[in-house]
Amino acid sequence: MNKILILGASGFIGQALYKELCSYFDVYGTFYSNKSFAKNAHFIRYDLDYDGIDEIVLQVQPTIIISSLRGDFPAQIEVHTFLTEYVKTRPCKLIFLSSANVFDAYSSYPSYEYDKTLSESIYGKLKIRIENMIMRLPLKKYAIVRLPMVFGHNSPRILEIKACLREKVPVEVFPNLVMNTISDKKLTQQIHYMINRRKSGIFHLGAEDLIHHDEFITEILKSMHVEKPVFKNVYTSNFDRFLAVLPKDNKLPKHLATTNQETLEYISGKKTS
Repeated sequence: MNKILILGASGFIGQALYKELCSYFDVYGTFYSNKSFAKNAHFIRYDLDYDGIDEIVLQVQPTIIISSLRGDFPAQIEVHTFLTEYVKTRPCKLIFLSSANVFDAYSSYPSYEYDKTLSESIYGKLKIRIENMIMRLPLKKYAIVRLPMVFGHNSPRILEIKACLREKVPVEVFPNLVMNTISDKKLTQQIHYMINRRKSGIFHLGAEDLIHHDEFITEILKSMHVEKPVFKNVYTSNFDRFLAVLPKDNKLPKHLATTNQETLEYISGKKTS
């Protein structure tokens, strides 16, 4: 049985992964501030700024490490430097959750797995640096998973929309942003499949179609039965700007493919998987 260590398992995506995988594998995870995880023997407290990741990795001895870490950027670089060196010499594989932001300097078209990365944002540049580090490993030793916007019932973006509604402040939308999405449920199913089939390389786990950000948020508010929502329109350019990761070379099976409509139906409760 695979022994899996999820770094950042107390976060939104990390928790979803733990719930999906824990019934099938021997799964461990790290948490930082949420003390409710302390009661679970499979969760280990980890402070990115002060604790060494080496102790946890050597304690768990995982065969797969899934990195879903957030936090201080230099500390993240240090952690992934250790992880790449560790998996190089051990019977272990690294699955790194990256982002569509590795392409945020390319605004005129969506991006595919083997397009050249280029970012204008600090966050995108961080992800590119870690990706480049990991890609020096033998192919079978890693999977880089680039994610679009991830939505779920309690995802940060949904909680932010609900907070705006409660506080009666406008909901921020980007009318010129063309994107794709994925639900936490579909994302975890796809990663589960990748683990089972020992998939390696670069993967774009997003909907196979595109949608404008303001249209997507409008549909979410409709599903919440919000009448006459107030928007704050944010324009970052005069033309449509693409921030979407589409699968082309490393597609998963059709039953695991997804659409933006499916994400919307999942958020609204019309679709459970």
